Amino acid sequence: MLINDEIKTDEVRVLGEDNEALGIMKRRQAQDMADAKNLDLVLIAPQGNPPVCRIMDYGKFRFEQSKREKELRKNQKHVELKEVRMSLNIDTNDFNTKVGSAAKFLKAGDKVKVTIRFKGREMTHPKLGEQLMVKFVEACAEHGTSEKPSKFEGRNLNVILAPRRAAAPTISANSSTSAESKELKNQGGNENNGKGSKTQD
Repeated sequence: MLINDEIKTDEVRVLGEDNEALGIMKRRQAQDMADAKNLDLVLIAPQGNPPVCRIMDYGKFRFEQSKREKELRKNQKHVELKEVRMSLNIDTNDFNTKVGSAAKFLKAGDKVKVTIRFKGREMTHPKLGEQLMVKFVEACAEHGTSEKPSKFEGRNLNVILAPRRAAAPTISANSSTSAESKELKNQGGNENNGKGSKTQD
């Protein structure tokens, strides 16, 4: 963003401190107006015809802009990559514990790297690892989905799970019609209940 003498345009459209239009004038005249108020002339729309400048306290403007950017960064969720490791011969209880940990991370908005470590001759049975990984991903399906198919990296079979985005609830026309029909049916039933009925002895 150009300010003061960095602005080389001969003619500019000028806005005041409160964004009020001051008209089109020579850049030098606009600079004199800014100097008289001990403020800066700032080029805010160079593509304008003529370019648009605003008289302001540029230092204060930059400070407030920096403050807003910090606040935005502070409010942004920082996604972390957590890791869950398991062996090929993991037992049921440990498997469920690992699934619980992954689900907890995913619900918190973090990604999860799932790693199955192959030891010794287990590398001769890659299909068993792939089946275990599929089982694990399916167990976590409520909270996350795999970004890519699992793949081997050395003796490790890995997959990255990403959190599911919450889907907005939808109401279909059919469900609405069904609800209306049910209401009408109930009303009809109430009317019939008001009429006398014959009973057999």
